[in-house]
Amino acid sequence: MPTETVYGLAADADNDAAVAQIFKAKGRPADHPLIVHVADASAVAHYASEVPNFAQQLMQAFWPGPLTLILPRRLGVANAAAGGNPTIGLRCPSHPVAQALLKAINGGLAAPSANQFGRVSPTTAAHVQGEFGPDLLILDGGACGVGIESTIIDCTRGAPVLLRPGAITPAQVQAVCGLKVLLKEELSTTAEPSPKASGTLESHYAPRARVRLMSVPEIQLGLRTEAVAAGVAVWHRSPLEGYAGGAVLQAMPADPALAARQLFAVLRTFDLQGVTQIWVESPPDAPDWDGVRDRLQRAAH
Repeated sequence: MPTETVYGLAADADNDAAVAQIFKAKGRPADHPLIVHVADASAVAHYASEVPNFAQQLMQAFWPGPLTLILPRRLGVANAAAGGNPTIGLRCPSHPVAQALLKAINGGLAAPSANQFGRVSPTTAAHVQGEFGPDLLILDGGACGVGIESTIIDCTRGAPVLLRPGAITPAQVQAVCGLKVLLKEELSTTAEPSPKASGTLESHYAPRARVRLMSVPEIQLGLRTEAVAAGVAVWHRSPLEGYAGGAVLQAMPADPALAARQLFAVLRTFDLQGVTQIWVESPPDAPDWDGVRDRLQRAAH
């Protein structure tokens, strides 16, 4: 199914046998939890045993939208979708097709990205079909508007903790709930380990080609000194001065939201062109680029 972030491989979150088919199709470890999509905040009580006040504020401000909240899970509910963990990730997508489907089934849908585990996420129906072939029913909702997965905020520690950056920034979260958003690195070394969450492994979102994050001088030096004619694609924001040809060049938007929307499609296109290396100009060190930078760092790991 389409969402505003990426396409998701969906199954009834309360049907453990159906959810098991997601893990099988993706080749995903069964203890790596899935995000459960709900039609609105009224469905949260079915899955969560506790909802802190700041989490309620975030739902009111950002749902429907690209924000996932990690909450304590009700015992016996959506065990397979949660990977057996005591917490559960919940999100309310804004895409009209996803909303229509959730309202039609009157329940929650576990829906990780519709791709093989660890590979590039799909942002069009064609990407999904290319990944899984003709055996899936694919609801074509067009290209995804956001293009990278949701921001994940852990709400089980008394304060919001960022587990995965996305289109919604920590500054936006803090502005709504009045609490500083902590990073995992800022937590005490004696604190409980962070809950497991989707898309937080060091290696993820990887195309077949090797991804390298590089500065502009590094890219230009490489283009002058390496045999790149048949093997390298470059996704760059800055002009590449004096370069005459050889590698596949693609301009990266200067707007981080547009770059996020294009990111996975660009990686997939480069793969289809048969390159062996993808050189990406490192994104700016700015909060609104955090989501793009996170996905590229994991793709390059």
